[in-house]
Amino acid sequence: MLKPGTILDDRYEIIDVVGTGGMSTVYRAKDERLKRFVAIKVLKSDYSSDQNFVSKFRAEAQSSAGLTHPNIVSVYDVCEDDGRYFIVMELVEGITLKEYINLNGRLSMSQAIDFSIQIASGLEAAHEHHVIHRDIKPQNIIVSKSGNIKVTDFGIAKAATSTTMSTTGIGSVHYISPEQARGGYSDERSDIYSLGITMYEMVTGRVPFEGDTNVAIALMHIQNEMIPPRQLYPDIYPSFEKIILKASQKKPERRYLTAAALIADLNRVKDNPSIDIIVAPATVTGAPTQQFTNEDMEKIKNGSANKAYDEEMEAAGKAAESSEVRPDRSRIEALLNQEDEDFYDERPARKGSLKKIDDEDDGYAMDDDYDEDDESDVDPKLEKAVMIGGIAAAVIVAVIIFVVVGNMMGWFSFGSKEKKTTEATTEASTEEAKIKMVDVVGLSEKAAEKDMKEAGFTNYQFVQENSTDVKEGYVISQNVEAGTDIAKDAQIIITVSAGAAELDVADVKGMDEDAAYETLEKQGFKPTRSYKFDDEIEEGKAISTDPAAGKKAKAGDTIVIYISQGKEEKTVKVPNLSGLTESAAKGALESNTLTAGNVSYEFNSEVASGLVIRQSVPADTEVKEKTTVDFVISNGAEKKSYKGTVTGSISTADETLAASTVTVNVYINDEGGYHLAYTTTQSGATIDVNGAAGGLGYNNGTVSFTVVDANGADVSASYNKSLTLSYQNE
Repeated sequence: MLKPGTILDDRYEIIDVVGTGGMSTVYRAKDERLKRFVAIKVLKSDYSSDQNFVSKFRAEAQSSAGLTHPNIVSVYDVCEDDGRYFIVMELVEGITLKEYINLNGRLSMSQAIDFSIQIASGLEAAHEHHVIHRDIKPQNIIVSKSGNIKVTDFGIAKAATSTTMSTTGIGSVHYISPEQARGGYSDERSDIYSLGITMYEMVTGRVPFEGDTNVAIALMHIQNEMIPPRQLYPDIYPSFEKIILKASQKKPERRYLTAAALIADLNRVKDNPSIDIIVAPATVTGAPTQQFTNEDMEKIKNGSANKAYDEEMEAAGKAAESSEVRPDRSRIEALLNQEDEDFYDERPARKGSLKKIDDEDDGYAMDDDYDEDDESDVDPKLEKAVMIGGIAAAVIVAVIIFVVVGNMMGWFSFGSKEKKTTEATTEASTEEAKIKMVDVVGLSEKAAEKDMKEAGFTNYQFVQENSTDVKEGYVISQNVEAGTDIAKDAQIIITVSAGAAELDVADVKGMDEDAAYETLEKQGFKPTRSYKFDDEIEEGKAISTDPAAGKKAKAGDTIVIYISQGKEEKTVKVPNLSGLTESAAKGALESNTLTAGNVSYEFNSEVASGLVIRQSVPADTEVKEKTTVDFVISNGAEKKSYKGTVTGSISTADETLAASTVTVNVYINDEGGYHLAYTTTQSGATIDVNGAAGGLGYNNGTVSFTVVDANGADVSASYNKSLTLSYQNE
């Protein structure tokens, strides 16, 4: 466990722990270089020491770093520091979907559908870049504070499963697909299965399979059918339940083949909850197997039985038809009811073909009671069917011989031989000239051509047409409806998808986000928005697109529009300015990308003159860069000014002095020195005094005087004073 303050790669400062799992610990950290907060996933030492795992881990993480989508947590970097391997990711403020369900219980239908669409959108973007998650579960899905969904750990699960899954149990077995549980090949449809289980938990508040051990739960995913959600909560939309059940089918080919198809159905249910969602469509392009309802199976049985009957009639000849001899239907029913092994074909199952799918047949010998000697045993029902079929065939042959010989011997009167020959020839010509058109819509071009040849058509042509709905190389339409009788040499046009048309991505830089969205949507793309800071582009305007403007992209492709959030408003802590000089305070603010504002001054008896007394924004407060901070400088203790007033008189008993002229000076004496308050030159025994001195710094002085005679001699000692000193503030 890393301590707060630890620096990784001379760049990332660990702040605190976000969470921990079996494989790694996630920390909240600050990127000192870019001044932003990030999440750092650090591999635990058990995995860091495994170089094989580390190499796979780095390769897969670097691959997922190329994914950019609003519903995917962005990977910024993959690093190593002193034997510690870690991934630097986007920091999303929120909680996992697992925590969200634990806190809120089962979700509402609208919220579950919205979350499902966002998760599937993230998967769609990843799958388009050939990145498969392999560990979709609520613990790897983050619900942000704004309610947006972010899928994390793309590409990392592959490294884990290929190296450590079997021994450490990485990845939650509660959401694992059957093919992953068997250790077999997994692809995009494995992610769709895990999403189906996640959707199940969102609407029910529980996982479908619980067991005492991981092995027991894994076997349930392979063998057991889960309880339909509506049996637990009848308020769940029937259409949403069908989507969940289809996404979590045991067989990969029975699930949604792409995340885009899943999103399409989710949007349909979102717009109209009462809509009927078909779990298994009649034709699934590219899927090797197909589900059939009991009604469908009955129709196929009847259709196949009649076809088998018609083939036997043709082999036996028209005579057998007239004799009304029909093959034993029980043999055909027996054949139809046999359980064929599941197999893969280059084209999808179609009307008229028969393929029964056993959900429990997964291609692995799971039954301990299996005996190879059983292969040689003959099913008594089949043996009986073969015997009856043989008898029926013998009867048909006997009838044919009887009719032919009887006609030659003239036993039967069927008209002239010439007339019968003409009629037979005309009938045969008509039969040969007209063929029922086969249904090739939804097949690959190769499979369609094979069907056309086998049906006997000779004049067909494949033309290409751009389509966003039909996969490239598959048949969109045919100009002759299936089942129509048509000459084998009639011209038939079969339209094959050339895929979506490639278009130049429009340049939307500087447009309002809605205008940019509409521009790309009108082009035929599927635009989506992503927001980020930009120092040049005004907030709310388009910065760029991915793919970039001018690049080629197919109609229907997702185009990410990056919308400006304006300049990034980075935050910093305000320094403590108390006790600093004015110049030092300004320097501290500038070094923290803050602005020194108004500087004022005031008297303060506690803070020395010239130092900061206080600041407008308290120290350690998080503020935006360039924020203005005011502060106050001390002028020291306040200096007051006083005025001292002296009143009264001085007198002498010396008659000679009283008769002479003298100069009198009266002073106020304090700590600041002597301050002249009054002066006069006159004669008399008593001299009145009324004077004042201003600008005094003290108000606690005394009074003194001097008397000088006309000769300049100091005669102060011959005088007595009667003086009063008073003060007032100036």
